[in-house]
Amino acid sequence: MSETDAAAAPSRSDAPDLEQDAPIETNLDEDDHLKPEFVAAVLEAVDEGDFETARKLVEPLHPADIADLLELTPGERRAEMTEALGDLVSAEVLSELNDYVRDDVVEALPNEQIAELASELDTDDAVAIIEDLDKEDQQEVLEAMEPEDRAAIESALSYPEETAGRLMQRDLVAVPELWSVGKTIDYLRDTVDLTSDFWEIFVVDAAYKPIGTCQLSWVLRCPRDIAMSDVMKRDQTLIPVDMDQEEVALRFQKYALISAAVVDPGGRLVGMITVDDIVHIIQEEAGEDILRLSGAGDGDINQPILLTVRTRLMWLLINLPTAMLAATVVNLFDAEIAKYAVLAVLMGIVSGMGGNAGTQTLAVVVRAIATNQLTSSNTRRVVFRELRIAATNGVSLGILIGIGAFFIWHNPALAMVFGAAILINNIVAGLAGVFVPVTLDRFNIDPAISSAVFVTMCTDCMGFMSFLGLATLAGLGS
Repeated sequence: MSETDAAAAPSRSDAPDLEQDAPIETNLDEDDHLKPEFVAAVLEAVDEGDFETARKLVEPLHPADIADLLELTPGERRAEMTEALGDLVSAEVLSELNDYVRDDVVEALPNEQIAELASELDTDDAVAIIEDLDKEDQQEVLEAMEPEDRAAIESALSYPEETAGRLMQRDLVAVPELWSVGKTIDYLRDTVDLTSDFWEIFVVDAAYKPIGTCQLSWVLRCPRDIAMSDVMKRDQTLIPVDMDQEEVALRFQKYALISAAVVDPGGRLVGMITVDDIVHIIQEEAGEDILRLSGAGDGDINQPILLTVRTRLMWLLINLPTAMLAATVVNLFDAEIAKYAVLAVLMGIVSGMGGNAGTQTLAVVVRAIATNQLTSSNTRRVVFRELRIAATNGVSLGILIGIGAFFIWHNPALAMVFGAAILINNIVAGLAGVFVPVTLDRFNIDPAISSAVFVTMCTDCMGFMSFLGLATLAGLGS
């Protein structure tokens, strides 16, 4: 190295302290989760009343990581943690929080601060915070907000939950069709309070009805004197303001949308929905269906224990009559079971295998219904498809289990009955796994909530009935 290079090179003491410059990395593990020792250090500082140290530890974190910290904080200590972090609990942090944790955090904040934070959020995120407040607190927060922000949130709250009206953002860019590209660009540059997050411009007519959309790239690449009506794309997907959010997500998925206009019953533009909101909805709805199939409620580890107990207990109580019905079927063959005890050992296998097969089919069909893959046009084809699958699996399992039973008990009749019952129950499971959710959906009942109970009832009852019935006919209990 030359003397010049040596002089230009920083000494070790002049080099930046990497640990100080990148504290976030040192506080996260290889999976980008907050390290347990870091969380413990922050909690310890808060417990000791050393809020300054807690803030210094947390300050370098990304808002998403601060949200994780609040979620990792025990529920009874979140209020104190919120107080310790102060203004580090920003609007962006609130938008990243789990719903139940956010309720705890918001409850610890004064209404004036809630109003300030809500004003910094998109309308849909602000509504998610304010809608769960008590009526008195909700009114106080709204009164503390700017009139324009308050009007937007009150308008959103007037729509039913989980609809496009609750999900949409009011901040958008819309221009008249008669404007030129040049006038539109000037408007975008000169308007101070224009939203900064948008991908396309909505073109509207005199009645403020959307007639087309124009991507920003098109505007930037066109001559200034071209009319917006000549640049825009007239074919667009409009979202009714009262459309269910799950249907909105399906439209975004089907048409590969980045954003879409939301219209009121009169067809006027009232807001827009963007793909970042839809990603959250798709994840939420998919998880919701899986949890409903198991009767686990929201399945959120931050959900209050009493609410979780009530949800799961209700599901278990609903399952109780179906279990009693299956027990009644077994009781019809108590004499045969008493004479040939091995029947009691094997009948649980028959019902259990049928239950597993039914659950597989049910999960596929419920997902197909939720994603609009299964409609009235292809129901018959799906039924025959699942019937073939169930029959093939039933024959394969029946032969395998029958052979196994023969080698264990050396009873050909028992082996044949066992294998035949497995086949019959698999076919029943396949049919029930299709017909139950499809029928519930036809009656506008969410198949994710109710299907599992009926499918389990079918497979249990038919499993016991087929196995014990065939065993009786074969004279195994005599």
